[in-house]
Amino acid sequence: MEQIAVPQVGPNEVLVKVLAVGICAGDAKCFAGAPHFWGDADRPAYVQPPVTPGHEFIGEVVRLGEGAAEKYSLQMGDHVVSEQIVPCRACRFCLRGGYHMCVPHDIYGFHQHSQGAMATYMKYPANSINHKVSKEIPAWQAAFIEPLSCSIHAVELANIQFNDVVVIAGCGPLGLGMVAAARDKNPAKLIALDMLDWKLDVARQCGADIVMNPSKCDAIAEIRKLTDNYGCDVYIEATGHPSAVVQGLHMLAKLGTFVEYSVFGKETTADWTIISDMKELTIRGGHLSPNCYPKAISMIANNKLPMEKIVTHKLPLEEVHKGLDLVNKSSESIKVVLIP
Repeated sequence: MEQIAVPQVGPNEVLVKVLAVGICAGDAKCFAGAPHFWGDADRPAYVQPPVTPGHEFIGEVVRLGEGAAEKYSLQMGDHVVSEQIVPCRACRFCLRGGYHMCVPHDIYGFHQHSQGAMATYMKYPANSINHKVSKEIPAWQAAFIEPLSCSIHAVELANIQFNDVVVIAGCGPLGLGMVAAARDKNPAKLIALDMLDWKLDVARQCGADIVMNPSKCDAIAEIRKLTDNYGCDVYIEATGHPSAVVQGLHMLAKLGTFVEYSVFGKETTADWTIISDMKELTIRGGHLSPNCYPKAISMIANNKLPMEKIVTHKLPLEEVHKGLDLVNKSSESIKVVLIP
């Protein structure tokens, strides 16, 4: 831990006291040196050190820059979450409405312009997208708004229909959020996969009709049995493990939809003939959570998820390394939240 200055706020900026901050799997992979963050022969580094990490958070307003109160409808003491990316509002993607793909890509906790929440105080910059949160939502639950919004975006990308058989691979924080969001779409069958039975129990509480442990059964064969040998219509990958990608391609029915929403620690290979000539699959990549924060806030406020089972650990900020270890192991935790 180190001491840093309390951020100064300018026009349309907000200073908050951080109430809670979650540790994302991306944070843990970044800390471990994943090329996605630190670059390799084919891509430049994304991280701009020195930077304070943390993009899953909730804060209490302690200072408002000129114009910020009117711009965001905020007052001192309000609880407020800021979307994880601070868009430039000037690049091609921002101007076309795809602000989550903004070219400067200032995500909290990775860039100098958007310092993160693993600190006592943090600043929401002038271009930030901020949402007021009811104080009735405990801070440790409100820190889950960001990952849940990502889960919602993945489900939206899947374009789930009433007759679909939907499989969600991985029952970590994102996967469980996907199960809860997909439940709202009312598919014909909603199936969750994970290698740990205790996480599958939580998936049932999030709305899964059927759960399977691929280490204990042939999940591909079981899905085919449930679908008259067609396969599932939608497969959402939330494990970040290469084997789950191959599994999904084989599990999907012809004309099915594969949504990828993970950060991988290493390259993944698969037979692309399955995607094209064999099945004519639709492949959708998911990133961040455009326009999904209000829905995430509503789901948590209305107790749509068993939050006491999802947030398995609440640690003081000083135990961040313990938290990172728990996230990397994953067998002992789902969501780890730090309390500054």
